[in-house]
Amino acid sequence: MTGWTWRYEGYDPADERLRESLCTLGNGYFATRGALSECVADDVHYPGTYVAGCYNRLTSEVAGRRVENEDMVNLPNWLPLRFRLAGRQWLTPDTATVLDHDQVLHLSSGLLERRTRYGLGDGRALSVHQLRLVHMADPHLAALRTELTAEGFSGELEVEAAIDGAVINAGVPRYRDLDGRHLVHVHTGPAATDTVWLRCRTRTSDIRIGLAARLAAEAPVATQHTPACAVQRVRLHVTSGQTLTVDKTIALHTSRDPAISDPLDAAIDRVEAASGFDELLASHRTAWNQLWRRAALDVPGEAGQVLRLHLFHLLQTLSPHTADLDVGVPARGLHGEAYRGHVFWDELFILPYLNLHFPEVSRALLHYRHRRLDRARAAARALGRRGAAYPWQSGSDGREETQELHLNPHSGRWLPDHSRLQRHVGSAVAYNVWQYCEASGDAEFLHTKGAEMLLEIARYWADSATYDDSLGRHRIRGVVGPDEYHDAYPGAPEPGLDDNTYSNVTAAWVLTRTLEVLRALPEPRRRELAERTDLDGGELEHWEDVSRTLHVPFHDDVISQFAGYGDLAELDWDAYRKQYGDIRRLDRILEAEGDSVNRYRASKQADVLMLGYLFPPSELRALFDRLGHRLDEEIWRRTVDYYLARTSHGSTLSSVVHSWVLARARRSEAWQFCQEALRSDIADVQGGTTGEGIHLGAMAGTLDFVQRGLPGLETRQQALWLDPVPPPELSSYEFAVRYQGHWGVRLRFERGRLEIKVPPSNRSPINIRLLDRSVCVQPGETRQLLLPH
Repeated sequence: MTGWTWRYEGYDPADERLRESLCTLGNGYFATRGALSECVADDVHYPGTYVAGCYNRLTSEVAGRRVENEDMVNLPNWLPLRFRLAGRQWLTPDTATVLDHDQVLHLSSGLLERRTRYGLGDGRALSVHQLRLVHMADPHLAALRTELTAEGFSGELEVEAAIDGAVINAGVPRYRDLDGRHLVHVHTGPAATDTVWLRCRTRTSDIRIGLAARLAAEAPVATQHTPACAVQRVRLHVTSGQTLTVDKTIALHTSRDPAISDPLDAAIDRVEAASGFDELLASHRTAWNQLWRRAALDVPGEAGQVLRLHLFHLLQTLSPHTADLDVGVPARGLHGEAYRGHVFWDELFILPYLNLHFPEVSRALLHYRHRRLDRARAAARALGRRGAAYPWQSGSDGREETQELHLNPHSGRWLPDHSRLQRHVGSAVAYNVWQYCEASGDAEFLHTKGAEMLLEIARYWADSATYDDSLGRHRIRGVVGPDEYHDAYPGAPEPGLDDNTYSNVTAAWVLTRTLEVLRALPEPRRRELAERTDLDGGELEHWEDVSRTLHVPFHDDVISQFAGYGDLAELDWDAYRKQYGDIRRLDRILEAEGDSVNRYRASKQADVLMLGYLFPPSELRALFDRLGHRLDEEIWRRTVDYYLARTSHGSTLSSVVHSWVLARARRSEAWQFCQEALRSDIADVQGGTTGEGIHLGAMAGTLDFVQRGLPGLETRQQALWLDPVPPPELSSYEFAVRYQGHWGVRLRFERGRLEIKVPPSNRSPINIRLLDRSVCVQPGETRQLLLPH
């Protein structure tokens, strides 16, 4: 690592999948993994290309059952460009002698650079220098410059470039029993002397895909076509010490794109009109410079360098181009095929960061949820409920995409998957609606689409609650919480748990917030919404009642994760750590032993403690007060300690949540968990999962921890609230935010001081609220404030 580069030296096949994920280039519309251009998909390399929102559904035979899955499609591979001495073997690092190999990801410019020296024997070598970009200004373009230098010989070099349509989804080993052939009707052809094209369709979603490639070299370009591959060849004469350049430019369109007639025609037109590599690189750099200004982050040391890498990958997955698309947040980015490219609740960890930099992207991601509101309503009706039940995993049309079976690699068995019972995803959607509107001041969205989503999610929670006379409270039964390890009671014939605290408390929050929003709506809009949704006063009274009476279980003077949690057995954590070392996936270990994690007080990730991530202490206390429970600092401290000792951190999100919680409860340990989250992907702490796609929620979560967690930054009541808790390891740092029309507001924290700089504009002043005072900062003004101890 250096300040703005990420470098890998030497060639190690065992590290290639990890490098390919972390060297992915993208622009929010599409992304391509950082595979070497001369390598094909095999057990070492996986050159995947993915367009946001491009899914296809297939049915497979698995464990004697027909299983339907929708996947983000691996599109035709535009990367192939290989080289060799005339008549010899094609050079790859797996078949030839590698004298030197160096790969550098330039974060500032979104550029991937590699240098490889292939030994050819008898003191001869071929030096390969490549620059790759996926254009950030024009989201449909990408380019590859290859410079070939002869060392110690003269002769003929053959270069072959291609667009390969014979690709499948095979990037995740445990999915290989599933059908991965998503592309059909692959055709290729020439468009001009230097341009070839490929078109195809997805098998069931019938998305048409068009790619065109232009090759520029210092010799004539010849073409050759097979049904699945468009090939261009160049024969170059090289002398020792001479460098020859080959530029490949591609354009990619699909039938989901706006303002085009046909994706193939659009791709051909775009690539033929594209500038040369140098001009493309210049406009690409300009676009990246603008992004970095809008997302300015200055954190010292190694942590700052990793945070910059995390921000880079966030911007590649969810850029301003995303605002024009109908897509959600793929949990593993556009970097691989893990989770099949599905949309989970990870947006809960991502939108709070985007809200303060790219609110137009947050709004677009919420539009994705609103467009699928009817599907969520249908899901609720299928469960016998009113309102909207958003799916745990979403894809193209918002139906439930969660798999019915999952493979345990430890035992080799396919097991039932009950994670679709995580109904709390609706609360995450509602939370993001509220947070976006508070940060952006977007009253129009709140009063229209936002209010409608809040209403239907609140309606679902209220209709899911049943009154228990013995408790005198409402209960929500048969759900799964964020923990995910626990999906049933020991020995129970049916899955599901009762009164998951996180689900119940967030349901109470959704009901409370929705009632507030409905009361604050302009009367004409309130009437329209009530008519549209058949809302009446009696229903609102019921919501008020449920929001105050949802059951929160306790045991051993701590908050219970769910009703009956305290009756479970304790696990011998030391014994399992001694036997297995890494026990992040304790559920798989126990299942392979013929046991079940459902029997034990053991969590995969934060569950109850997620409440401390979503809500600042004062708001969480108020929620518990509304529910008729006391939550003082001592109860919360005991609860934090209790679950911290019983969590295996099997999700990368767990470290993010615990760093937030401990920043308020046990500050000395908060930075330790933040560092664990920072390492999650770069160190591949889950043993191979990063090679299948990055963990976008964890990456954004670390950024948001610095942006909101440590400063105690909240956006509410038309003000920026700050309650800083900087750890000793991070005594000074700086970042910029965009807040309610103010662009580039800079906040710098340094040794008990806060500097706020608001750029000149015609906007209203920004209200800053600290624990001990309020400050008004005018546009064009810089204020220095002493922070309360």
